[in-house]
Amino acid sequence: MKEDMRDLMGRALRRSTAEYCEVRIEETEETSVRFRGKDIELVAENVSVGGNVRALYKGGWGFVSFNRLDDLDRKVDEACAQARILGEKLNKEIRLYPVDPVVDRVAGNFKREAFAVPLKEKIKLLEGYNALILGSPEITSSSVYYFDRHTHLHFANSEGTYIYQEKMDVGGALTAIATKDKLTTQESARFGSNQDYEVAVGLEDEVRDAAKAAREMLHAPVVEAGEYTVILDPDMAGLFVHEAFGHLSEADSLDEDERMKELLKIGTRYGSDELDIYDSGVEGPNRGESRYDDEGVPMQKTYLIKGGVVVGHLHSRESAAKMNERPTGNARAINYRFPPIVRMRTTCIAPGKATFDEMLKGISLGVYVRGGYGGQTNGEMFTFAASRAYMIRNGSIAEMVRDVNLTGNVFTTLRNIDMIGNDFQFKNGPGGCGKGGQSPLPVAQGSPHIRIQKVVIGGEKK
Repeated sequence: MKEDMRDLMGRALRRSTAEYCEVRIEETEETSVRFRGKDIELVAENVSVGGNVRALYKGGWGFVSFNRLDDLDRKVDEACAQARILGEKLNKEIRLYPVDPVVDRVAGNFKREAFAVPLKEKIKLLEGYNALILGSPEITSSSVYYFDRHTHLHFANSEGTYIYQEKMDVGGALTAIATKDKLTTQESARFGSNQDYEVAVGLEDEVRDAAKAAREMLHAPVVEAGEYTVILDPDMAGLFVHEAFGHLSEADSLDEDERMKELLKIGTRYGSDELDIYDSGVEGPNRGESRYDDEGVPMQKTYLIKGGVVVGHLHSRESAAKMNERPTGNARAINYRFPPIVRMRTTCIAPGKATFDEMLKGISLGVYVRGGYGGQTNGEMFTFAASRAYMIRNGSIAEMVRDVNLTGNVFTTLRNIDMIGNDFQFKNGPGGCGKGGQSPLPVAQGSPHIRIQKVVIGGEKK
């Protein structure tokens, strides 16, 4: 990128005829490697350069994305013209919550730079993992995926803000696939970071463990359907809070749903005094961490539930103004082809006081869930598929079971959390969050173990 980018963007913004205008320009270098079974399926190194202009006039948003920087003035003109056409038809007031202009340069704070590691070294590392998976008993195939990205991002707006940020993103999944008759099972070792390539190194024990779990699931019985006391490990608990509660707290969609707005009204209780849920962009090294969001608002730590009570929501400048709450630094775009929308960053359940052994005590029959494959949500209802699961019998971990699906109402489930562990962990994987056609956006999650009463688990009916 040119060193005079600030001047280039500033000159273009002075042409704006809108109430508000912003320019985002980014350059990203990306490496991707994928193995499928014994075959290397993909090796790619790409560079993408582009940007967008977003303009607001009388409630109408104009948006133009582009791949060439040699006619930025015209792109500003086009976005402002779009905004004026829409605004004249809509003629409604959309305010942006006022924030102080910022001029800042944020160089990357990296440990080992993934983009500086030779491609041959990356492929050799992944070949080793793939061979380890395929050499495991009863493993019939594998899926090994790796990526890294190095991004230079410039943002400027008509209010005087100019921010440069350098970012890195690295992640991968090392998946063992086992097959017996018509049954196929799988388990993965996953990694991700915004700071350090070393998260991809030294994962041999995790790969062996994943292959062992995939093999054991072939011989595990299907769980008996019913209602159980359940312990979620930090991975599954983080997935639960992100998918089932975090999305409901994103205020751009919350503002359009009167029923959900009432359910998430400030001051509503949904848990014990020990339950704290927050979303943070300032704790790392996590893939949801950054100094500023994509509207130039400083990221921060935002509590959504404190002491069991709803205390906040996640906001862009527009949604904050609508709800008369402060912006939280949650306006994010997956890349320059999209406008920013309200998105999570690192969504967490804060640690409590219980040990894992204390959680197990008193459970005569329950289920312990380790990790998840994701799930589906519909309003406050959710369904999640467990990655690994074990029966709990008389206070001890017992046999592995499979086909464990957790179903319920998120607000009821939050009220049924009766113990929160003291073993908080951040979890970073290679995936990301999807919303509004923008996926996968880098995010992370964090939680300790949590214990939940009366969880409905689908499986095999006896």
